[in-house]
Amino acid sequence: MPHDHVHHAGPDGDRRVALAVGVNIVLTVAQVVGGLLSGSLALIADALHNLSDALSLIIALVARRIARRPADDQMTFGYGRAEVVAALVNLTTLIVLGLFLIYEGIGRLFDPQPIDGWIVVILAAIALVVDLVTAFLTYAMAKGSMNIRAAFLHNLADALGSVGVIVAGTLVLLYDWRLVDPIVTLGIAAYILWHGVAEIGPAIRLLMLGTPPEVETWAVREAIDEVEGVARISHLHLWQIDEGKTSVEARVVLIAGSDPVATARAVKAELHDQFGIAHATVEPQQD
Repeated sequence: MPHDHVHHAGPDGDRRVALAVGVNIVLTVAQVVGGLLSGSLALIADALHNLSDALSLIIALVARRIARRPADDQMTFGYGRAEVVAALVNLTTLIVLGLFLIYEGIGRLFDPQPIDGWIVVILAAIALVVDLVTAFLTYAMAKGSMNIRAAFLHNLADALGSVGVIVAGTLVLLYDWRLVDPIVTLGIAAYILWHGVAEIGPAIRLLMLGTPPEVETWAVREAIDEVEGVARISHLHLWQIDEGKTSVEARVVLIAGSDPVATARAVKAELHDQFGIAHATVEPQQD
């Protein structure tokens, strides 16, 4: 059941995201240098993903601030969808990054390169710590915001990537198995693509004015039909304004003699009580 609510944690949440940005940028620089020195594609892949983490968090932070602006004459519904746009951008870059890593990983399968396992393991371990810190900073906010959840998924994939890189570096140290590096890269890429594709659908659905996934249009139509005074529905639109607000526009044909004001009020009350929808426009008309 959708309920109108606000997903923003205010300045405290912004500080958490900003701190996560800082630690990810520092880590990205360290991983790129380490990847170049060690010759590890997996470590450079992890660094690129870490950079995307930082960029995704910056986009998420900017979107959070824009979304808090009040409605005005240009944006009469408000700026809440800024977070959905940010989520779409971040998820798209996640998918593009996954495809790029698959391309690079396949190339290394046929041409494995020498790797300095110690540099790989040490930097990946540091990366894992930073990933866990970032996850801690954003996890709570990710539960209620598509925007932060997209940035969190960047970080989650990176944390698992760091684990994979540690495994790859260890196997290189123990057995000189160079093929494990591109294999791990392909695994990271597959995980990134899986999450990106799974999460991008709801963002597109919302921007395309789709119905909320948790509300069935037929159920809304049935609920309105059962309101006293309603003969039938001649027009119904149901969509999400943003993640926290669902809107209904309905034109209802009245039973002869019904009070149009009272019937419209009853329809709105039913939508609010049964579905948690507070934004409803009901236009009664005589048959």
